[in-house]
Amino acid sequence: MTASDLTAVLLLRLAAPLQSWGDRSTFNRRETRPEPTKSGVVGLLAAAAGRPRHAALDDLAGLGLGIRIDQPGSLLRDYHTVSDYRGQPLLAAAVTAKGRQKPTSPAKHTHITQRFYLQDAIFLAAVEGPQELITTLEHAVRHPAFPLALGRRSCVPAQPLVLGQRTGCLQDVLRAEPWQASPDVRRRWGHENGNAAHVDLPATLDDPAGDDVRDDVPLSFAPTSRTYTTRRVRHTYLAAPTGLTPDPDRPPTTGGHDPFALLGW
Repeated sequence: MTASDLTAVLLLRLAAPLQSWGDRSTFNRRETRPEPTKSGVVGLLAAAAGRPRHAALDDLAGLGLGIRIDQPGSLLRDYHTVSDYRGQPLLAAAVTAKGRQKPTSPAKHTHITQRFYLQDAIFLAAVEGPQELITTLEHAVRHPAFPLALGRRSCVPAQPLVLGQRTGCLQDVLRAEPWQASPDVRRRWGHENGNAAHVDLPATLDDPAGDDVRDDVPLSFAPTSRTYTTRRVRHTYLAAPTGLTPDPDRPPTTGGHDPFALLGW
């Protein structure tokens, strides 16, 4: 095996008071997916590396991606209005033949806009690729050329952002990494589950044979010609270590999930 054949996985802890990972919404309603998109993660890496928006993305878009949801957070809707401070009518989304935005007709002086965010969410992102490129990206994220954000510029990441490099496939790396939820969440979960040694966490992994399709692979971030293509993914649950000390007085759990047990049947 040559040096060019070696691969590595870069682990990123994506946590912040607010995150937003849009993939389809535009204009006045900007929604967020419940987990980071590939375009969002690639955009973060490109910004860290100092790549301009017109730069090629082939190497970054070709990286493997796995996302583990360690703390799903909650959905926040930000409702606000927008108007022109000069009192002029706002422009419409339609453009003229020369590419200039048309004025609203009838004239509209206020737009209602809605932005959706994830509050207090924590994700573990695993980025897999050639070891040399992964090492370069790790250094770039630790010393970013441009400010980094989790989906939108206002969503500044919390620290630590970089957890380092690992070896192995995406699924094995995500399964082995300790649970990244906040101490309060881990404490409450541990109280309810006897400080079990492992917790089942949902994950989404790049997989050519996956049964789900995501249209979030960026081909260009150029402002006037943003383009994306699709990727196939699969969804699973991974038993990650909690880092908690199991309660010796709690009887061991036997069997799988039994929904009828809650009813006493």
